[in-house]
Amino acid sequence: MYRINIKARAKINISLDVIGKREDGYHDVKMIMQTINLYDKINIKKIRKDEIKIQTNLSFLPVDERNLVYKVIKYLKEKYKIKTGVFVDLYKVIPVAAGLAGGSSDAAATLVGMNKLFNLRMSMNEMMEIGTMFGADIPYCLLRGTALSEGIGEKLTSLGRFPDAYVVIAKPGINVSTGFVYGNLDLSSIDVRPDTDKIIEGIDKGDLHQICNNMGNILETVTIKKYPVINEIKDYMMENGAIGSLMTGSGPSVFGILEDKHKAYNLAHKLKVNNIAKFVYTTTIFNS
Repeated sequence: MYRINIKARAKINISLDVIGKREDGYHDVKMIMQTINLYDKINIKKIRKDEIKIQTNLSFLPVDERNLVYKVIKYLKEKYKIKTGVFVDLYKVIPVAAGLAGGSSDAAATLVGMNKLFNLRMSMNEMMEIGTMFGADIPYCLLRGTALSEGIGEKLTSLGRFPDAYVVIAKPGINVSTGFVYGNLDLSSIDVRPDTDKIIEGIDKGDLHQICNNMGNILETVTIKKYPVINEIKDYMMENGAIGSLMTGSGPSVFGILEDKHKAYNLAHKLKVNNIAKFVYTTTIFNS
């Protein structure tokens, strides 16, 4: 095999609850993650010169050791003594720093691609262990589908099939620091949390309305306070056809879940023409 093409799919948080802060500075979380059909394209191929070369469609994206894809390839080359060079064409569609795990998904897809391209024979567990070294979301991005994520994100339990639905993603023209959000999270003041058990029950029953009625992301208490536009987008989505809307991750992206294709595309169109968000995408649920 000379080259391989991989899709790196984005994720959304159907729920995000923070249980407490650990002694190592990380936070214990309990969240339900869902893969969607918004993806980056990664083309990995072997080259003769023993080097790692990355090209991307985004001029501001680093292509050296600051890039997770580069870090993963460098680690695998050293671990498995790979002398062949590696060239990566990374075509980004998932917005950067948006709460959609774009970078983590790229790293996960690179692990899968390198495993196949160089016949490394890594098991899923082995890839997850390596992924954890580079980011807490990478193991989930390897698993994909619908999953309960606990610990710092590394304890994963696959859940049932998420009901088919349309998903509208809207990212305002702001960037949010994950460190800032967690650093300013006051767990003692949280009085409303997502009902994770009811969401799981809704997934098992295939009841999209029960899922949406119990969604929640406690990081909104920090991010929305600093960036009210996030709440404005949520309200706009609910007023224009969404049966549920939530900020994903630490933000700033917001998603709306809709049952009707026409309503989904109509909502996306309104978000664009009214300049309510900088980036708007319409996609669907991905079940692995």
